[in-house]
Amino acid sequence: MRDVFPILQRWLADGRRVVMARVIATWGSSPRETGSVMLIRDDLLVAGSVSGGCIEGAVIQEAESVFADGQPRVLEFGVSDERAWSVGLSCGGRVRVLVEPHFLFTGRSEDRSIWQQLEQAMITNEPALLLTWLPPQNHRHLLITPEAITDGTVDSPLPSPLRNAVLRSWQERTSQQIDIDGEEIFCHYFSRQPVLLLIGAAHISIPLINFAQELGFRTVVIDPRRIFTSTERFDRQPDVLDDRWPQEALKEVPLHEDTYAVTLTHDPKIDDPALHILLKSPVAYIGALGSQRTHEKRVNRLLEAGFTREDISRIHAPVGLDIDARNPSEIALSIMAQIVAVRNARRRTPE
Repeated sequence: MRDVFPILQRWLADGRRVVMARVIATWGSSPRETGSVMLIRDDLLVAGSVSGGCIEGAVIQEAESVFADGQPRVLEFGVSDERAWSVGLSCGGRVRVLVEPHFLFTGRSEDRSIWQQLEQAMITNEPALLLTWLPPQNHRHLLITPEAITDGTVDSPLPSPLRNAVLRSWQERTSQQIDIDGEEIFCHYFSRQPVLLLIGAAHISIPLINFAQELGFRTVVIDPRRIFTSTERFDRQPDVLDDRWPQEALKEVPLHEDTYAVTLTHDPKIDDPALHILLKSPVAYIGALGSQRTHEKRVNRLLEAGFTREDISRIHAPVGLDIDARNPSEIALSIMAQIVAVRNARRRTPE
């Protein structure tokens, strides 16, 4: 949803009606994962995708019927091997897609409230889990927030089997279709937008920002050396460019499980205070630029500051995958490749 959220906001602000199509299950080869979203506007303008192009036309046709009668539909498509090959897949498969009116157009006040909460989660970059009871049963939605998970209130409205499925989706950060007592329910996990946090605006930061934004990361750059924080230096502007010292700037940066941080300055006066904060936080990744010898000195300083070797082992140093990188762009590529590898491993492994 995050990839099409800005478009959705514009369409709704313009007063356009919208139908949502969501991938709720896949079997075999599929170019789009479960939870992928396509939006269809009332003039049949489309944003997003539910496949590699092989079923979009049929989904749009069904969306016209949803606009006409307001009734949700579950569609199932079998993609032949021949058709799969034509859209870049090695073999065919099956895809289930839920096509339904956007929450604001169901006529139910509870759906309007759910949209307000989900929209707020998108704006504040917080995760959420949306439960959708699939037609032809009693089609409805229920939004599970982080607060409901942490304070235990998720227990009260849900029977035990459904609660367990919700907790599994939350822990594994995955969307899944489940069957509870004959009811089909889609658990749709909306993840945060990942954040790339750079301590230091050295030359490597420029291609790093380019790669990160291309991959859907929000980018935050902190460097007290104002000569490096001129906006003219960057091909793509970081989302946040802060010229304060890390110990000040990091007070306002969310350091959560979807934050990936890299120190780049080689200067202990800048990097070390940032590492002290990052090592005490739940960020998913900490990388530090520098040679093995530089890192050995860094380790000694951190040990003297009271960190354990286990704490320090969280730091990827020398940072990046070993691709024999020779220039700033190649070094940036090796760093982003390592970050993507860590991120994808976390998606596969429950916490």
